[in-house]
Amino acid sequence: MLKLGGSVVTDKNKPFTPKIDVIKRLAREIADSEISSLILIHGGGSFGHPLAKKYQLNIGFRNPLQLLGFSETHTAMVSLNLLIVKSLIEERIPAFSLSPSTLFVTKNGRIYAFEDETLKKALKLGLVPVLYGDVTLDSETGFAILSGDQIAGFLAVKLGAELIIMGVDVNGLYTEDPKSKPSAKFIPHLTLKELEKLCGGLGGSKFPDVTGGMGSKILELVSPIRQGTRALIVNALIPGNIRNALKGEPSIGTEITEE
Repeated sequence: MLKLGGSVVTDKNKPFTPKIDVIKRLAREIADSEISSLILIHGGGSFGHPLAKKYQLNIGFRNPLQLLGFSETHTAMVSLNLLIVKSLIEERIPAFSLSPSTLFVTKNGRIYAFEDETLKKALKLGLVPVLYGDVTLDSETGFAILSGDQIAGFLAVKLGAELIIMGVDVNGLYTEDPKSKPSAKFIPHLTLKELEKLCGGLGGSKFPDVTGGMGSKILELVSPIRQGTRALIVNALIPGNIRNALKGEPSIGTEITEE
């Protein structure tokens, strides 16, 4: 399971701006890793988050004007997903786009129902499913934002993933946000107990990220780790780092273990 953050594949300071060179490089690295089975998930970055914030989709359905925002946000995410899938196909990876809005239903923003047959059949056939942070229908609030991080954690548990890699735009976890606190210290290894303590200080982001700060994202790893999934948070902007992580070779990042 590989989750690429929105700040990795897009420029979060410029709406609807993909990092084409990074996307193409990561596609090559995935191909070079020769991994036999993979689910790829990517975040919204400057495609999904600004629209979701503009229309306040995170608070659920309140007025009909939000319905247009729901459609615009989903369409923006589909366009980013298409760029990523095309780059994978160019590297001869049999990428298969799957829309989370048709696979999942949430309840108060948390995954409540999941249609798993399509995903399981795709994996069995040898395809590489590519999912993304999306808007979804919600049984309580009408609609909700479903983050790529929640999808990754849920699927890792549901499918019993051996490894989940979170590709981010920093070297891994730090004691504080390294982008705003130069004194932040890098953490190469962390236990679940240490992680839950640390996450109280990692919330928030200077970007309009309506799925929460680093702490809330990383907490999605807790359930997979408890069931035995290995978890790595690595810098996807360093060339070769994702390839190495997929191959089980040394990479620059943080490993999280149960104990």
